[in-house]
Amino acid sequence: GQEAAGAGRLRAAVHYTAGCLCQDVAEDKGMRFSKQAIAAIAEITFRQCENFARDLEMFARHAKRSTVTTEDVKLLARRSNSLLKYITQKSEELTSNTMEQKEKKKKKSSAAKGGRTSEEQEAPVSESEDSSMA
Repeated sequence: GQEAAGAGRLRAAVHYTAGCLCQDVAEDKGMRFSKQAIAAIAEITFRQCENFARDLEMFARHAKRSTVTTEDVKLLARRSNSLLKYITQKSEELTSNTMEQKEKKKKKSSAAKGGRTSEEQEAPVSESEDSSMA
């Protein structure tokens, strides 16, 4: 059915991305990857993502939630210090950006109601240079 078609598209997207990454590494290191090697890397990646999805679902369910949160993702990444550090950093950036957006909305609504804002004294907030999950 539709779910199988979706999984097929997802598998194809993972295969394509694995191919692109292998090509980048190959050019960088002056080597080549066989089609079979790329297919194997793509398949392992796809299966690992399925495992991650199941684990994340279980972590959320264990916490009696129906939504996966950043805490679940951190728990998933706990065995890789560098990945955990990266995810924690990105999570904190997202949280602070969300807080800033909420503050801006509050100021706009209080300004619209005739309330005074303290925007004049505030330093400009710079956006994160790297907001991608690369």
